[in-house]
Amino acid sequence: MILRKYRLEDCKSMAELFYETVHSVNAADYTPEQLDVWATGKVDLEAWDKSFREHFTIVAEETEEEKQDFGKRLLGFGDIDSTGYLDRLYVHKDHQRQGIASAICDELERAVPAEKITTHASITAKPFFLKRGYRVVLKQQVERGGLLLINYVMEKVVK
Repeated sequence: MILRKYRLEDCKSMAELFYETVHSVNAADYTPEQLDVWATGKVDLEAWDKSFREHFTIVAEETEEEKQDFGKRLLGFGDIDSTGYLDRLYVHKDHQRQGIASAICDELERAVPAEKITTHASITAKPFFLKRGYRVVLKQQVERGGLLLINYVMEKVVK
């Protein structure tokens, strides 16, 4: 696995990975209707690109040897803003529990001078963040497309 900074040409693949991951990995914790409003399949690529360029964004991809076997494949991505808000962290549905999210998260947490890192974690992601030393600040319901989805405001003191 290679970790590198985001490039514009990654954006479309990241949107596809986001959709596929939400609709498979998060399916155990959310209804099909909730998944459909969370990840509609219609990402505004311009807005995402702008956000990724404004944030510190890391992409995980296969090594050159792995690419020769399967073609270039994005394994995951994550981004954090300058205040320490960890916005997105997603790993390809076929590469869960291989240390990819941890490697990305390590880079994101080191990238900003914030005293604490904050994120809004899904039900699915909550155990991952708890293991990393985050604590739940607030359980909340967010509205997407007229439906309510549970997530957790979580934070970790880093400095």
